[in-house]
Amino acid sequence: MLVHSRRARRAVWAVFLVLFLPLFALPLLVVLAASFATHWSGVLPSGPTGAHYRAATHGEALQALTTSLVTASTASVLALAAGTWAALAAAALERRYRKVLDALFVLPVAVPSVVVGLATLVAFSQPPFLLNGTRWIVIAAHTVLVTAFAHQSVAAAAARLDPAYEQAAASLGARPARVLWTVRLPLLLPSLTAAAGLCFALSMGELSATMMLYPPDWTPLPVLVYAATDRGALFTGSAVAVVLMTATLLVLLAVSRIRTKASYR
Repeated sequence: MLVHSRRARRAVWAVFLVLFLPLFALPLLVVLAASFATHWSGVLPSGPTGAHYRAATHGEALQALTTSLVTASTASVLALAAGTWAALAAAALERRYRKVLDALFVLPVAVPSVVVGLATLVAFSQPPFLLNGTRWIVIAAHTVLVTAFAHQSVAAAAARLDPAYEQAAASLGARPARVLWTVRLPLLLPSLTAAAGLCFALSMGELSATMMLYPPDWTPLPVLVYAATDRGALFTGSAVAVVLMTATLLVLLAVSRIRTKASYR
């Protein structure tokens, strides 16, 4: 911390806790408590039980979790590939063209995600790209929504790279493709893993566009959470939300370990 006196540090921590607990921690703790409750007659839920987690980890919920994991993983890989390619290609463009390319990639997150869902539905409901009613239209929408974050992350990292590494490799006779695969991409690996984790987390929690597109046999977990709470099954919905949160955090922890190892290579 940039505060050197003990009293000032305590004040900063107090302000942090006052702001953090009500805004971030408390809502998540209430959801966690509700996932173990049978009724809610007071300020907090009560009547502890683990029955909701049996419903949240079997049958339809387990299938929905698998659907979310597959959708988020596929969308993250596609977004990372497209965003990285565009970021590296943009580095060779003039500044004004680079700004245009950046604006195009940022556009999907500059509008509500429901608009992206509608645009995807209209675009892929007619031949030759007839994806409506399939899992691929959900994956396509998620890819569009998260590619901007992959592009911005990789573009910022690429701009900070020291060109001396690439120049040294080229002076030793390495072709551009070899320079890319053996020098540039390894240097970008920490940023690539961070972008992949961000894309995965955003895709796992995406609801607005998904609600417009998902077919009955491809229902992601956020849709199940919404459906459970909408029909009044608040405690089951809370358990499903905790499962979603836990699965996302576990994947992010794994990505974080990969990023840490990549940073010390």
